[in-house]
Amino acid sequence: MSVRTARRIPGDLRGSGWYRLLPAPAPPRILEGRQKADWVIIGAGFAGLSAARRLSQLAPGDRIAVLEAQRIGWGAAGRNSGFMIDLPHELSSETYAGGLEHDLKQIRMNRAGIDFAAGAAEEYGLAAHFVRAGKYHGAATNRGLDALAQFEKHLAHLKEPFEHLDADAMRRLTGTAFYVGGTFTPGTVMIQPAAYIRGVAQGLSSAVDIFEETPALSIETGTEHIVTTAKGEIRTPRLILANNGHVENFGFFRRRLMHIFTFASMTRQLSAVEMRTLGGENAWGLIPADPMGSTIRRIAEGRIVVRNTFTYNPDMQTSEQQIDSIGESHDLSFAARFPTLKNGAQEYRWGGHLCLSLNAVPAFGEIETRVYAACCCNGLGTVKGTLYGKLAADLAAGTREPLVEDVLAEAAPEKLYPEPLMTWGAKAKLWWVQKRAGREL
Repeated sequence: MSVRTARRIPGDLRGSGWYRLLPAPAPPRILEGRQKADWVIIGAGFAGLSAARRLSQLAPGDRIAVLEAQRIGWGAAGRNSGFMIDLPHELSSETYAGGLEHDLKQIRMNRAGIDFAAGAAEEYGLAAHFVRAGKYHGAATNRGLDALAQFEKHLAHLKEPFEHLDADAMRRLTGTAFYVGGTFTPGTVMIQPAAYIRGVAQGLSSAVDIFEETPALSIETGTEHIVTTAKGEIRTPRLILANNGHVENFGFFRRRLMHIFTFASMTRQLSAVEMRTLGGENAWGLIPADPMGSTIRRIAEGRIVVRNTFTYNPDMQTSEQQIDSIGESHDLSFAARFPTLKNGAQEYRWGGHLCLSLNAVPAFGEIETRVYAACCCNGLGTVKGTLYGKLAADLAAGTREPLVEDVLAEAAPEKLYPEPLMTWGAKAKLWWVQKRAGREL
């Protein structure tokens, strides 16, 4: 038996634009008193709610409880750019690609995650927030075009469909002459992340007990696990940790997880005149040819989202100053792409926490007796989180889902370099690769 006390609890600053576009939620249900459940899940993001949904299918008579430290959709699940990507997406690669066999496995797994999410979207009536739109890669430089050419060559080897777009086609799509070429791949799903995750939680609420504003303060593991919160405790024989990088706050995977923040800004709603002046399609999602460049989304509500800049924040926290400072770079990126939108003021700015490992593998499996982890999504939280959460439930319930073995076959997350070398090296590497991105940023 051991007791693990949380070193810190999640506390994300500012609501994302995605969250703030939604109506205010109902008052939270907070865990109080002493309770018991057959299953307890810590974290109500993509992984945690996917685990809960899968358990509700496998053990419909069991009591399943989910503890969320903040409000549903306030944390990382509602702060991403909303791409559920089916293809390889290695942020450490200059072209997102890896080895052939590795990438074929990643495609199979990513599509399994998307299929499970699609089932939730259909079951809970979330079609408006879950659209099979595909994604665009946009190049702003000759170097970007070279990266796209390598990416397209790799797609051909993988026998995956794609469409190459020249500068004119990119201008017709985006309304801007900024991009000199692009690549379209059809398998990505575009979601409104906060709306989708809140919708899944609402859909599960009749079968699963979801407690918000209920951070886990300590975990006592043993014959029966005890999770203590500010106003109560809950006992369970089986515990699933689906809190991504925050799993390290309880001492699991110590010094094996990298805590990265990325940042986004969302415009106010553009006027009808501005929309006509801009031209282009009303809704699309574009990732940069260089993974360190700017991701851009234009949404049907008449807003544009810019996401760029990665920082190494080992304390798992950002600051108001950091968000505002990086927001100034968003303004420059926006102005370079959309010069006709002279008054395109950003209405919302936010930062979001990513968890990566040095060798780009998850923190997954049975890490103590009847304690399971579905964490470390390596920058693909929407799709990998969905998959890992579902598979953690399969593993805990003892199903014979073959993808469980595929994830368990991955190596463990490698140990980070000693300090201060790790922090110095990570910050220097991020500075260099983002500087090298140049105009793609």
